[in-house]
Amino acid sequence: MNATLTNRRRFLRGIGACLSLPAFEALSGKATAAAPAFATTASGAPQRMAFIYFPNGAIHDQWWPTGTGKDFTLGQTLSPLESLKHRLQVVAGFAHANAEAGNDGAGDHARANGTFLTGVRVKKTAGSDIYAGVSIDQIAAQHIGQTTRFASLELSTDPHRKSGGCDSGYSCAYESNLAWRSPTSPLSPESNPRLVFERLFGAGPPGERSAHLLRRRAQQKSILDFVMDDAKAVQQQLTHRDKAKLDEYLTGVREIEQRITAAERFPNPPDPAMETPAGIPAAYDQYIKLMFEMMALSFETDSTRIASLLLAHDGSNRAFGEIGIAEGHHSLSHHRNDPDMISKVARIDRFYVEQLAGFLNLLESKKDADGQSILHNSTIVYGCGNSDGNRHTHSNLPVLVAGNGGGKLNPGRFLQLEDTPMCNLYLNMLDHAGVPHLERFGDSTGRLADI
Repeated sequence: MNATLTNRRRFLRGIGACLSLPAFEALSGKATAAAPAFATTASGAPQRMAFIYFPNGAIHDQWWPTGTGKDFTLGQTLSPLESLKHRLQVVAGFAHANAEAGNDGAGDHARANGTFLTGVRVKKTAGSDIYAGVSIDQIAAQHIGQTTRFASLELSTDPHRKSGGCDSGYSCAYESNLAWRSPTSPLSPESNPRLVFERLFGAGPPGERSAHLLRRRAQQKSILDFVMDDAKAVQQQLTHRDKAKLDEYLTGVREIEQRITAAERFPNPPDPAMETPAGIPAAYDQYIKLMFEMMALSFETDSTRIASLLLAHDGSNRAFGEIGIAEGHHSLSHHRNDPDMISKVARIDRFYVEQLAGFLNLLESKKDADGQSILHNSTIVYGCGNSDGNRHTHSNLPVLVAGNGGGKLNPGRFLQLEDTPMCNLYLNMLDHAGVPHLERFGDSTGRLADI
């Protein structure tokens, strides 16, 4: 292959950073012929859904409530949520059977992450031939995401790795991503709160963001035109394998073109009267708080109604100096019943719940179009695909569901199920969101009779 062609291919790969930026679509709550309305509450307010993942399982003795049904008492780990108890369903008995080892051997952390929103058994590979499934949030986004500026929002407070092996022969792609557009295409989450804010509302200080956003959109269109012209020029000279790679790449380009075109249907986005975040805070609790604020702001401005947040990948060995824990989380989770190690893991579990409580209280404080809180009109799933970090189990997962789903959920209770696929919950959520009826998702066996 000649040098000019090689340079062009390098250019196409290099400019991917520009192309990966989302189209800056403008806000509109109205449906169009091409974009059916998202399921709403009886009062017409939109419903939101969010999925939040914490790593390495939980110390069950301190996670699960005591009591049953509506008569329950939160345990030590979940006690920061006491004021929101009427908005919670703590659900015992959910499982992800496809995260179990089976014939695949070690790699429970990668499977825990990769299975959490897909329900499928991910392919064991550390190469580029990754294979999972379309995630629940993207099923919803494909059907109802067109009614907002962003079909979905993917966030993380964890360093992101796109390639290489991360867990016993599994690709880092499984641990670093919750959302999957297709079985081979994960959606990389954004971990910089400044970039999240600028994606949602544009760069610059208040009052200047709309103009900056329009200029950036025009620049993106110019880049796309250039890339497409260059691709046509080199396509005839490529090998069969390279043509396949280029076709896959250009599919992403065309999707961005479609999103830019769709942006022209909407008016300019809102311009919040707040300064753009400076970047990633040094303190982990402040970092998480800021990302939760970005998610809440995206819901409040109706920029999106579907979001996910990876707090940390399963197997994360982060230390927690904020609460006086110097050892790594993953190392501690293999506690071998040591009381001191168990105590420290429980404190980490509670640390994450404290951050969740701040987010849920923020949603509770924000009034929606119908006068209810945004939390009332949301379904927020918080959980982990690993149940017991010491033994790497994937049944009786630590999961809670927050919000009333716009009146479609029955919160304020401790729900105890028996070895139930978590994908059964996801079918209910798709029904509530107005997604056309699916008979099956992941390893589901049916819908939950009562949630």
